[in-house]
Amino acid sequence: MSTHRMTPGRDVLLSRRTALSAGGILGGAALLAACGNESGQGSNASSASSGSAAPASGTPVEHPEGLDYGTWLRPESHVLDAGGTQGVLVEFLDFECESCGAVFPIIEQVREEFAGELTYALRYLPLDGHANSRPAAHAAEAAARQGRLEEMYRQLFERQAEWGEQEEGAVDDLFVEMAETIGLDMEQWQQDRASDAVAERVEADVADAEKLRLTGTPSFFLDGEPFQPESQEDLRSQIREAIG
Repeated sequence: MSTHRMTPGRDVLLSRRTALSAGGILGGAALLAACGNESGQGSNASSASSGSAAPASGTPVEHPEGLDYGTWLRPESHVLDAGGTQGVLVEFLDFECESCGAVFPIIEQVREEFAGELTYALRYLPLDGHANSRPAAHAAEAAARQGRLEEMYRQLFERQAEWGEQEEGAVDDLFVEMAETIGLDMEQWQQDRASDAVAERVEADVADAEKLRLTGTPSFFLDGEPFQPESQEDLRSQIREAIG
């Protein structure tokens, strides 16, 4: 597979309106609205408290051998599904973004439909307008260090309505509850999510998003190219074509 190049200055933003029906997002409408900053990503949040995060104690999903890398995907990026080197879907997401929450069940359906063929990677892009998005990313990254990113990813999106745009104290209690629910080593998780190492890992994704000039979430790349799906079927057909 050839190496893909980014087109400088090309924003990857989806439609500003979400078309929902009882059965999900309408097949002929834009896939989802986009959360975004009006003038780019903006300044990063302040660094987390000092400390060092321990290496992962679980077993993360390994990248398929021969995967192409670039600003859109790094060797250290988190892969939830490792199907192959064609049909590589990368999502820059914000756990507090309602649009990301709306597309979450669609992505889960696609992951199931193309199980064993699709490679799906997620990258953190907490937007400055969402006060809880960085703490959520830190909670997820701390879970990843115990090999439990997928479980926390699901908890954060499935329970987004409980913590999104809520007060900091209540949100922290919910994150702790989620971590307990998925059976994390709580002492290690607490240390990790407050560590500089976890904060730096999240900000590394943010830095790549800035290089790509992304201003909203979710932002997708398919086989290294910006991808703006217009509908569920468009998403499926493009993935199907990429897989070959």
